[in-house]
Amino acid sequence: MVTTTQTRIYLARLASTAVFDPAGDQVGKIRDVVVTDRATGRAPSVLGFVVEVAPRRKIFVPMSRINSIDSGAVVTSGVVNLRRFERRAGEKLVIAELLDRNVTLLGSTKKATVQDIAMTQERTRDWVVSRLFIRHAAPGFGRRGSTENLDWNEVSGLFLESADQAVDSLLASIEEMRPADLANMLQELPSKRRLELVSGLDLEKLADVFEELPEDDRVEIMSAMGLDRAREVLEEMDPDDAADLLSELPPEQAEEFLEAMEPDEAEDLRRLLSYDDFSAGGMMTTEPVILGPDSTIAEALAQVRVPELSPALASQVYVVRPPLETPTGKYLGVAHVQRLLREHPGTLVSSALDTSLEPIGPSAPLGQVARYFATYNLVALPVVDENDHLIGAVTIDDVIDHMLPEDWRDKELDEEG
Repeated sequence: MVTTTQTRIYLARLASTAVFDPAGDQVGKIRDVVVTDRATGRAPSVLGFVVEVAPRRKIFVPMSRINSIDSGAVVTSGVVNLRRFERRAGEKLVIAELLDRNVTLLGSTKKATVQDIAMTQERTRDWVVSRLFIRHAAPGFGRRGSTENLDWNEVSGLFLESADQAVDSLLASIEEMRPADLANMLQELPSKRRLELVSGLDLEKLADVFEELPEDDRVEIMSAMGLDRAREVLEEMDPDDAADLLSELPPEQAEEFLEAMEPDEAEDLRRLLSYDDFSAGGMMTTEPVILGPDSTIAEALAQVRVPELSPALASQVYVVRPPLETPTGKYLGVAHVQRLLREHPGTLVSSALDTSLEPIGPSAPLGQVARYFATYNLVALPVVDENDHLIGAVTIDDVIDHMLPEDWRDKELDEEG
């Protein structure tokens, strides 16, 4: 029997709770709770927890494997099955699907939203949904309705597939999730719920999530999210990732999105789309850190401190003649941040250039690009046109991305192949 200091446990509060084995070693964190409806008159059954045990891997831990549930910690009874969690027919995820769901109070037409769900252990040792913490619909626009605790059977619509559902509680529960983990979660949600979550996500985070999604999923979401939202996401994404996404869409739809974008943004993407996917031009970003030769080292270091820059792009600064936007004036060289940190901040960045690193052309194939990175131990590489104008930079993460199989995002980190 599970030991707990509480007779009733509210499930939303378990999100991100640490899960430990009997020896006290942390197994992972709770990401959701699996429940299923039962025959009329019987309380819905709580089957177990979805536990994140490693980046991009979630497993199912049944309630029969839980020893104790206390504030801030859940302890398992021993070895757990590390097979990836796959939801079965009839199962629902409390945090992802049931919180914020609109329900109807029995015996009336009054509406309410589910704010939390409580479980209780029966004499049979089974765990069931026992209580719902609901918020009544407000009587006027902009007002918040009162809250109430009800028995599970005092409302209808909790398990209806067509039930309307807000997304506030789900957004709150995933606020600290990494983009890769959030992308993994999106793949597990029903299409309707997935679009609701996408609509509520912060634009910057959504752009990061799109860069982590497999091709089929991001094409499906992008095609369904509406022109304005799609345009905003594409403009927020790194240009190389946005171009990759556009290349996966039907040509007429990609052109529609490009037409809706800011002209300068669209021009960069059209240029990237003109290159082969597995060439330096097809892999590069058009927005590396670019400075003129009269910039100081202090200015260069300020530029690479921008939090949105990837570590690879922040590792070096590209120095060119004006104009400073790609395609730039003549490419002069690259300044490595490690070298800049050893120089006086007031010194000109042009005095710390590495001119020995030969840039590469946009038509260079993946194999040649990879050999450059391996030979010179690079994390980023400048790309120039036939007139020595800087047109972008290839980073090591994009090279690896193109060398892996297309379905690599669908695999666990410890899977082979």
